[in-house]
Amino acid sequence: MPEQFYFALEVSLNGLMAGIMYALVALGFVLIFKASGIFNYAQGVLALFAALTLVGLQNGQIPFAHLINAVFGTSLHHFGWTLPAVVAIALTAVVMTGLAILIERYILKHLVNQEPIILFMATIGLAYFLEGLGDVMWGAEIKNLDVGLPQGISETIDEVTFNWFGYGFFIDRLDIVATLVAAALVISLMLFSQFTKYGRALRAVADDHQAALSVGISLRFIWVMVWSIAGIVALVAGIMWGSKSGVQFSLSLIALKALPVLMLGGFTSIPGAIVGGLIIGMGEKLFEFFIGPMIGGATENWFAYVLALIFLVFRPQGLFGERIIERV
Repeated sequence: MPEQFYFALEVSLNGLMAGIMYALVALGFVLIFKASGIFNYAQGVLALFAALTLVGLQNGQIPFAHLINAVFGTSLHHFGWTLPAVVAIALTAVVMTGLAILIERYILKHLVNQEPIILFMATIGLAYFLEGLGDVMWGAEIKNLDVGLPQGISETIDEVTFNWFGYGFFIDRLDIVATLVAAALVISLMLFSQFTKYGRALRAVADDHQAALSVGISLRFIWVMVWSIAGIVALVAGIMWGSKSGVQFSLSLIALKALPVLMLGGFTSIPGAIVGGLIIGMGEKLFEFFIGPMIGGATENWFAYVLALIFLVFRPQGLFGERIIERV
């Protein structure tokens, strides 16, 4: 078979891997929207804040060091110790859970029964606050995140595909790990939602807040739980994206790439986030491969949004979203 075919197949596989990375961010959006009807604009910044916190804890960096030095004239930067990756990840998960508690107590609690646009605006304010907090707390320089994940070309896949086809596929080992992690996350969340007491309570709140309150389900607890889970999902996304491209403030923009994923998969479907991510990831790579050279390239910047727009016109609830029927 021609080499061009194998190259297209390699592009498709790398697109699927990229789609998994988009889906990791989209999962956080889905969880919060299912439980509260809030479109959480701050999800991308949560991934950034989690990655910044992880690097800071792992390297023994003193939080707010720049502010402390400016106020007191000191020269403090590090505690002088480093933490193992597993310990730093566990502590960051605790920080994200504490952040979820603070968000519920000081923001969400005061916005119960408000219009969705008000809640959405609140998450925009939260996004900019967390971005500024991360800057002051850990500094704005680009940071290297190393938690021991394998990176670089998979020699095994390259060797096997070369023996089979005479053409070695370039597949990043980090993308393979991200795929396995995303699969484990989706399975865990599905099992949690279907077979646990708190998962059933979450689904009840998603269906009808007032009915859930009437049978004794604590809306505040559910919100804290969901934002905690979304924070941990953001931590996983931050680890993957931070390991791939470094921890920098542009990391928060990955939320924008998750929007088309949500539009395709549906705002209320966990499997839809994965399927939407795969479609967007592979679609934009193949479109760039086949059509990009004809129209000047750089199609990856806009292809996902055009595809999402088409879906909004013909199937606004997405592939797996619930069709909303309102009687007037």
